[in-house]
Amino acid sequence: MQQTISQLIKQRKISQIKTDFINNMTHEFKTPIATINLALDSIKNPKISKHPEMLKRYHKMIRDENKRMHAQVENVLRISKLEKNELDISKERLKLHDIIQQAITHVELIVKNKEGYIKTHFEAKKSSILANESHFTNVIVNILDNAIKYSTNEPKIDIYTENVKNYIVLKIADQGIGMSTSVQKRIFEKFYREHTGDVHNVKGHGLGLAYVKQIVDDHHGEITVESEKGKGSTFIIKLPLIS
Repeated sequence: MQQTISQLIKQRKISQIKTDFINNMTHEFKTPIATINLALDSIKNPKISKHPEMLKRYHKMIRDENKRMHAQVENVLRISKLEKNELDISKERLKLHDIIQQAITHVELIVKNKEGYIKTHFEAKKSSILANESHFTNVIVNILDNAIKYSTNEPKIDIYTENVKNYIVLKIADQGIGMSTSVQKRIFEKFYREHTGDVHNVKGHGLGLAYVKQIVDDHHGEITVESEKGKGSTFIIKLPLIS
């Protein structure tokens, strides 16, 4: 009898993991698909079709988001390898400000379509870090992605940088629905999602922020979040500078 109960519990856990995995992968595809659809709609606009530079820009967006969808599939393997210390992430000297600007291009069309904004406030005089460009761009895109999803009205996102001793501190602040203290404690867990009201209304985080934390840790950085229900959230990343 005890063995039967144990097997049932095990089967239930496996079933829940499968469900969480499907929900997470579905979520990870939503932003790039939305961007591709918006870009395609723009290309079909007669006003845009007369401007080769604009067409070129939207074609690039479609290509970039297609690549990002492929990268999201790889995220599953990446997290597994990171946890086993098997993933060798090559790093080079990069400017964090450049990485932030690159990340913004992945979501700016969605933000514009929702009549919101992303504003940068680069106060840091030094922004050179040792980083992997692809992985760290994904880190910032994931945080911006959640800021957009958790904004009930138009997304209003402010990005700040400052130097503190031998570090650069990055803050990404939104004016969304915010989160409770209990949620803040769990958002970097793999597959964790906050259920908002209706049990089927499950939004961001999940695989995305687990991956974010793993990558920040691998870059010898720290990530924290400050939030309050109804007053938005601010993600804070602290990274060592290189001279």
